[in-house]
Amino acid sequence: MNWRDDRIGAAWRGENPTVLAELSAGFAVIGDAQFLPGYCVLLSKNPLASALAELPRDERVQFLADVDLLATAVERACRAMHPGFRRINIDVLGNKDAFVHAHVWARYEWEPPEQVARPVWLYPPDQWRDPTTVLSSQHDCLRDRIQAELDALIGGAPIEVKPAGRASCQR
Repeated sequence: MNWRDDRIGAAWRGENPTVLAELSAGFAVIGDAQFLPGYCVLLSKNPLASALAELPRDERVQFLADVDLLATAVERACRAMHPGFRRINIDVLGNKDAFVHAHVWARYEWEPPEQVARPVWLYPPDQWRDPTTVLSSQHDCLRDRIQAELDALIGGAPIEVKPAGRASCQR
């Protein structure tokens, strides 16, 4: 089975290569499409719930707190690394994938004027499959920075990004 067919199960088994961190109620993952650098998703640890309202209240509140942590980490990382960072958008949809998850999108000043005020989902389909922006090693520095920001938020440790065996991470 491909890890993409069961992203939550693969995260539980340690087989999902997009996992940035395990949080209290979910797995923070970096998105497959990086046409807006920093795109991340929080996957609920509960694979049986297909809607946010199906989570017990304490899990639901913790999931939303974890969304806040991930959004803060993405914002800090993108603000530090990407000129033109503008804001964070958060979507909890579930229309396509029937498991609880939240999308965290970094938005930028350099986005096309016809897109900047619209939901990310209205970007053209070819943008989502562009081979030049699909998640790859070119995103390792951003991934490292988001992980470091998450670590700092969770543990309160100072942020020091030291990419293991990777090219230097510069702005």
